[in-house]
Amino acid sequence: MISASAKSFDTLKQNHIEDYQKFFKRVKLELGETNAPDLPTDERLKRYSEGKEDKNLEVLYFQYGRYLLISSSRTTGVPANLQGLWNPYLRPPWSSNYTTNINVEENYWLAENANLTEMHQPLLSFIKNLSETGAITAKTFFGINGWTACHNSDIWAMSNPVGDFSQGDPVWANWYMAGAWLSAHLWEHFLFTQDTVFLSIDAYDLMKGAAQFCLEWLIEDKEGRIITSPCTSPENRYITDDGYHGATLYGCTADLAMIRECFQNTIKASLLLNRDAGFREKLVKSLERLHPYQIGKKGNLQEWYFDWEEEDPKHRHQTHLFGLYPGHHISPLLTPELTEACRKTLEIKGDETTGWSKGWRINLWVRLVDGNRAYKMYRELLSYVEPDAIRKSNSGGGTYPNLFDAHPPFQIDGNFGGAAAVIEMLMQSTENEIILLPALPDAWDKGSVKGICARGGFVIEMTWQNAMPKTVSVSARKGGKTVLKFRDEEKEINLNAGEKTNIIW
Repeated sequence: MISASAKSFDTLKQNHIEDYQKFFKRVKLELGETNAPDLPTDERLKRYSEGKEDKNLEVLYFQYGRYLLISSSRTTGVPANLQGLWNPYLRPPWSSNYTTNINVEENYWLAENANLTEMHQPLLSFIKNLSETGAITAKTFFGINGWTACHNSDIWAMSNPVGDFSQGDPVWANWYMAGAWLSAHLWEHFLFTQDTVFLSIDAYDLMKGAAQFCLEWLIEDKEGRIITSPCTSPENRYITDDGYHGATLYGCTADLAMIRECFQNTIKASLLLNRDAGFREKLVKSLERLHPYQIGKKGNLQEWYFDWEEEDPKHRHQTHLFGLYPGHHISPLLTPELTEACRKTLEIKGDETTGWSKGWRINLWVRLVDGNRAYKMYRELLSYVEPDAIRKSNSGGGTYPNLFDAHPPFQIDGNFGGAAAVIEMLMQSTENEIILLPALPDAWDKGSVKGICARGGFVIEMTWQNAMPKTVSVSARKGGKTVLKFRDEEKEINLNAGEKTNIIW
């Protein structure tokens, strides 16, 4: 092997292009005609921040997110961290760690639907490592079975509670749900790939272990419902009716949302593999007993066990909305009242927030089928931020001249969350259906996309005009059935492995 230092710049550049393009070329996106001038990226970004049109910059930001994941997630057991791999500091912000209460998960929201399933592997293999240390943490710290992990981890798969040996603020240090959240990525990988060997050999036992921890962690409340205790709602605080400000409590909505998703996914996997019927029945019964979602007096989705005020109503975290996104058990069709409560929560929070949080809120608005609100925030995500803000921190988010997400300082998850949202605007999928143009903004009334992936193992190519599908192509990697939907129209698809169907809408 020739070391990089012995190669010329042109050779290194060509090697890099050849390496990443084989993944990058899988997806192509066009958003219609643009009148924007051909300018250097920083000038385009400044112009766009003034409210001017630049569809090609919007496409570039999406594809740049895919490029960043290709480039920073290639090593087994070493996922992309808070800075991806682009860190110039000896001691980087947040130590370039894996913050498991949102950030490392958001890094991988685009892995499957953006046709980069190989880039998901570093996280999936990291989860395996984390389950081994996490089993020790579950037994040593909590005296229960299964596995879990806490607020932060690293390349050595640290799973124990963080906070400098009890000196950490409970608002972030007392959080134990990383296993429940991360296990969802295992199920998602299966849904997109239909790889039953992966599910059987690699994923199922990890999912079961995460569910086992949650099962034993739950306790009864005075109503006979089961809840978690203690818990936090990362990283927010409540104000009680008598004015007390606190972070820890019991029965937090965020915990229960992740546990619902974890149990539901594990039940489905168990049924599919025909394994562990007794354990599956425990999960089914526990789901029935979970403390239900509550709608607060403001019409919002209640964040706490009691209908208390938030210390910061516009707080950057919105973890109690997990069931809407990235989860799947809250949706406009399945749970309209809870969906409206999520909408009210987001209206109260507003749109101004940090980069990664804005990326999450864009996806939440997309799941609420509000493409124009999502697009407004997508534009805000691309607000120009001067490079001298790299070491500063504020709540505005934005984008640096090189298109890195400005948390600030630089934090890569905003890039990934924003890129994932673009696909969600154009296509959403469940285990049984593919929804076309579910949250298409008015600004993207014409365009085309090729190579995006849907659950069920399908690959989609589509053109649209006047905000309506024109031609749609569906390819099946493993074969199977799905329903293609646009508004009230439905078309059943049944393909064998390798087959493709073309539809004129």
